Amino acid sequence: MHIKEKLNMDKEALLKNGAITIVAFGDSVTHGALNDTIDYENAYWNVLKRKLNAIRDYVPVNVINSGIGGDRAGLAVNRIERDVTSHHPDLIIVCFGLNDINVELEDYIEPLKKIFTECKKSGADVIFMTPNMLNTYVADDAPKQHLDYAAITASYQNEGKMDKYMSAATDAAKEMDVTVCDCYGEWKKLYNNGVDTTKLLANRINHPTSKMHELFADMLFDIVMGKNFEKKDSATTMYEDKQ
Repeated sequence: MHIKEKLNMDKEALLKNGAITIVAFGDSVTHGALNDTIDYENAYWNVLKRKLNAIRDYVPVNVINSGIGGDRAGLAVNRIERDVTSHHPDLIIVCFGLNDINVELEDYIEPLKKIFTECKKSGADVIFMTPNMLNTYVADDAPKQHLDYAAITASYQNEGKMDKYMSAATDAAKEMDVTVCDCYGEWKKLYNNGVDTTKLLANRINHPTSKMHELFADMLFDIVMGKNFEKKDSATTMYEDKQ
C-alpha cells in the first residue's frame, strides 16, 4: 500500500496495516546539518512529514532519520539492514552524492546500485533524491577552516564533475526502476537563471539552507502525492467510531 492510500486508512485498516513509516537515508544534508548547527526541525524529511500530516492527521507519519554527516554510498551500504530495512518502511528516500564526489565514479555508482537493490527488496517504495549543487566560488563568509575544501568543491562544480556524477547516478536509478526526485536539476535551473546558488548553501559549500530544504520536501511531496493533488478541507480528519 502506497503512502497516498495509507493516508486514507480508517481505524480498522490502521490496526491492520500500521502507521506510515518513512526512512531518509543519506549524508549530512539528511542528518540535518546547516553551517555549524544541526536543524532537525527544518530538515527536508521533517518538512515532508508535516506536509503529509496536514492532509489527514489521523494516520501517524513516522520518519526515521538515517542520515549521518560525512557518509557516502560506499560506506552506507554496510548499514542498510540496521538503519533502513529493519524498520519495514513504506518509503525509503536515498540521498548520496555530496561526499561521493571525492571518490572515483565507480566507487559511488556501484554501492549506490547495491543500496537501491536492497531497498527495493524490502518492498518499500524507493526514491533517489539527487542533492543540491556545490558552491561555485569561495565565498567571503565561508567557514575559515574549510576554505581549502571550498576551493576544491567549487572546481568540482564548475568543471562539470558534479554534473557527471549526478547524471550517472540518475541513469543508474532509472535503469533499476527507482523513482528520481531531481533536486539537483532544479538547482541547476536556478543557477542557469542567474540565481547565486552558493548563497543558498548555509555553509557556502554543500549544506542547503532551511529554505532550500523546503524545495526538497515540496518535490518529494509532489512525487508521493502527485503534482495535481489537492487537499480537501474538512472539519476534522479524526476517525469517529459509530455507536
